[in-house]
Amino acid sequence: MSADEFLAWAEGQEGRLELHDGAVVAMSPERVVHTRTKGEVFFALRSAILRAGIPCRVYPDGPGLRVNSGNLFEPDAIVACGPPPHDNALEITNPAIVVEVLSPSTAAIDHGLKLMGYFSLPSVEHYLILDPDRRVVIHHKRGQGDIIETRILSEGVVRLDPPGIEAPVAEMFPPA
Repeated sequence: MSADEFLAWAEGQEGRLELHDGAVVAMSPERVVHTRTKGEVFFALRSAILRAGIPCRVYPDGPGLRVNSGNLFEPDAIVACGPPPHDNALEITNPAIVVEVLSPSTAAIDHGLKLMGYFSLPSVEHYLILDPDRRVVIHHKRGQGDIIETRILSEGVVRLDPPGIEAPVAEMFPPA
């Protein structure tokens, strides 16, 4: 199935779905810690955008990211800058920051297929993988040429430049 076919078909379906290499994949139910972490990282990124006063928006899970004709993922959060999509859009086309929260069933995909896919998009500058069990942020950042720089943070501040925001690691996770 192509990404266009998937979007046309998936809009009327129940549950969260993604397209992986042309195949429809149902997303597993989420643990409470997963959903709480998604909420915290959304608010941490939104607060960082407001503090910086930049024309970016953060989207919770829902809109998809098309990485090629056979892969359309639904990240746990997306920060996009520039012109906003129309209200009926099903996908974000200019992501600057992509966030995935690890779960036992998705860790290999988040570290493999999605890492490669997200960085195939020229607008993606940062890919954050949050491990809610260890309270760790794995920050992949686009470097020079084809280099991807990786930092692992359990405290301090995540600097996301561009677009020019900072967020405390502690604010990305539910209170301990």
